[in-house]
Amino acid sequence: MESIRCLILGGGPAGFTAAIYAARANLSPVLYEGIQPGGQLTTTTIVENFPGFPGGVDANNLMDRMREQARSFGADVRSGVATAIDLSARPFKVVIDGEKELAADALIIATGATARYLGLPSEEKYKGAGVSACATCDGFFYRKRTVAVVGGGDTACEEALYLASLAKKVYMIVRRDVFRASKAMQEKVFATENIEILWNCNTQEVLGDGFGVTGARLLRKDGTVFDIDIDGFFLAIGHHPNSELFVPWVETDAAGYIVTEGKSSRTRVEGVFAAGDVQDPTYRQAVTAAASGCAAARDAEKFLLEI
Repeated sequence: MESIRCLILGGGPAGFTAAIYAARANLSPVLYEGIQPGGQLTTTTIVENFPGFPGGVDANNLMDRMREQARSFGADVRSGVATAIDLSARPFKVVIDGEKELAADALIIATGATARYLGLPSEEKYKGAGVSACATCDGFFYRKRTVAVVGGGDTACEEALYLASLAKKVYMIVRRDVFRASKAMQEKVFATENIEILWNCNTQEVLGDGFGVTGARLLRKDGTVFDIDIDGFFLAIGHHPNSELFVPWVETDAAGYIVTEGKSSRTRVEGVFAAGDVQDPTYRQAVTAAASGCAAARDAEKFLLEI
């Protein structure tokens, strides 16, 4: 069994930032990138709102830079997925890919969250080419264009309102005949002229020309099938935090997000810290994930100095 002083699970902005800070603090961090190296950010194309890149930066290039920066300070970045874990006693026991056993003095959970999609093959085909689960990330590319938002809750309304400030027209595809959103959010949507609500509709297929999204085929509850012309297709039906492996030990909220103490990254298990989207149901941005990765590394450093 390999002994590790500071183990980081997750290779997104939170994980890599934690690795950078932990390595500079001489904690000899080992980071396993998980099932999606680079995290959710790699499902988009150009990131225009990450500080320091006035002309924008390719998402995969940004994550490559973070990975290389972590390695340059001495972080051991590895491929692999945590498949079993025991946080009942320290050192914590972690199994990677069902085979490799690790013992960690401190653990930083940065496994992120996964956006919920409809599960359509066409949706998967155009991810990053017109299909997105983050209006804040990708909305700028649809200025003066036509887009659709799937969902009927507060998040969908927020996304639609944000996009309406940029796009020429926003369709909201709602599977019921009412919103699940709060009354205040509904009123804002109803008052926005360039938002059109398509009630009682489900998406059958995302349409495209092989290069990007050109439309969507919808099925209305009465059996009517019709197409809409759009340039972008945004999912706003929720996120799923990748926290299942840790639920027996750490506290989570009703949606599965790991609960941390106050403004810290500490979980209820001493020596276990959480950073990024796995503990953030509110902001879910690369820059906030990176900031929380810094906090987790600092908290881990303090913990390791005191034991």
